[in-house]
This record gives sequence, C-alpha cells and structure tokens, in this order.
Amino acid sequence: MSQNFLLSLTALLSLLPASVYPYRRMGGQGTDGRTRAFWGALLLAAAGPGMWAILQVAGQWQTGFSTALWVTVAACMALFLGFSALHRTAWRLAPLLLPYLLAVGALATLTEDARAPVLRGGAPGIWIDLHIAISVFTYALLTLSAVASLAAFLQERALKTKTPTPLTRFLPPVAESERLQVALLVASEVVLGAGLATGMAVLHFEQGLAFRVDHKTLLSLATFVVVGVLLIAQFRVGMRGRTAARLVLIAYLLLTLAYPGVKFVSNVLVGNPGWT
Repeated sequence: MSQNFLLSLTALLSLLPASVYPYRRMGGQGTDGRTRAFWGALLLAAAGPGMWAILQVAGQWQTGFSTALWVTVAACMALFLGFSALHRTAWRLAPLLLPYLLAVGALATLTEDARAPVLRGGAPGIWIDLHIAISVFTYALLTLSAVASLAAFLQERALKTKTPTPLTRFLPPVAESERLQVALLVASEVVLGAGLATGMAVLHFEQGLAFRVDHKTLLSLATFVVVGVLLIAQFRVGMRGRTAARLVLIAYLLLTLAYPGVKFVSNVLVGNPGWT
C-alpha cells in the first residue's frame, strides 16, 4: 500500500463526520443549527482534501485523474465553507453536497495509483496557473449550483405532492435554493468565460492558435451556452423548477465530461496523458 494511497484515504476519512452530521440531525440526534460540532466537522472536511491537494500539486502541477478529483473536492469544500459562514441557509445543502464529495473522494482514492503525468507545455507559467485555477473554481461553482438546483427541485416536488421528508425539511426553502442557484450560475458563467479566454491564451503560446477543436473545448463551450441560455430564460421569463434543474444538471454533466471526464478516459482507461 503506497504512501499516497494512505494520505488519500486520510483525506477521505476527514469528509466522513461532515457527511454524517446532517443525517444524524434528521434522525433526531444532535441539536439544531450550525453548532460547534458542525463547524468542526466542516473545517475538518475542508482541511483534509485541501492539504492533500496542496501536497499533490506542490512544485509542479500533476494532471492525473485522482489529483483533478481531489483538487475539485478541496475547491468545493472551501467555497461551501465560505457560503455556510456568509449565507444563513447555504449550510443546509450539506446532506446533498457532502455525500457527493465523499463519493468523489472515494473514486479519487481508488484511482490514486493510476498514471499521473506532469504538466507539459511552454506557455508562461502565470497563464497556465491562472487557467487551471479558473477551471477548478468554475467547476466548484457549478457543482454548488447543481446541488442548490437539486435542493429546489426536491423541495418543490415535496410541496406539490404534500409529502415532505426529513431531507426536504432540512434543505433550504425553494426560494432560497433558487436564489443560491442563480447567484452561483452567474458566477459560473463569468468565471467560465474567463477560463475559456485564458485557455485560448495558453493555446496561443503553445501552438500559435486561438482555438482548437477537441472534446474539452467543445464541451466547455457547450456548458457556457447552456448556462447562458438558462440565465436568460430565468431573468426574462422566470423559468424555475424542474426545467431549470434539468438544464443546470445538463450544464454540470457537460462540464464534468470536459474536466474530470476527459482525464478519466485519457489517464485511467486509455493511459494516454492529457495536457491539463
């Protein structure tokens, strides 16, 4: 058993307390609200993946699938920690977000020993670092937006069928979830646009091109278009509910295929290292 696997497993275990906390509350255990136990569990869940992600990319960025997943988990936890502190109901997304990140971390741990090539290319380091940071931040924003959208959908369905569950009672109200979703979508669209621009800059330095037709580029552009159409529809005609949730999840699926999806195929299934 490698040292990297043990460290990855430690980061995975750090996610467990925060993943279990909301479900203990739903079962009638624990106390209401954001208690010290909640903050302690959340800080641990952010620190474990965060420290492991920093150790993985220290010195030189690794382009492996496991690294991409752990960096994504770390970014999502950092954003969620901030939103939980600043927004009065954002923390209630925990029962949807934390188990999902735990599953992502488990996949990252299982693929820890897969081939992890270092970044190649001759573009200036600042452009590469900026592009990577923006890409990770975009994916984290869209992850939280997809979770907020799912929360709104579940709440709306529970209200229509008049069958609330312990989960829907815990989640934010529909209006709050939708406001979070829209705010996160706007941020995702802006940051994704910046990511596409920095990607074009890196490609220009690398190959003298402004645009390259590949899976990652096309999927990222498709995500940008879907999110843009959804925002226009929400602001102009007030589209909400199931249709909005489906479009957000489609956008998230497209970006997932563009970012970790391409790495999974190239690094794990095929074993042919991708560029970023």
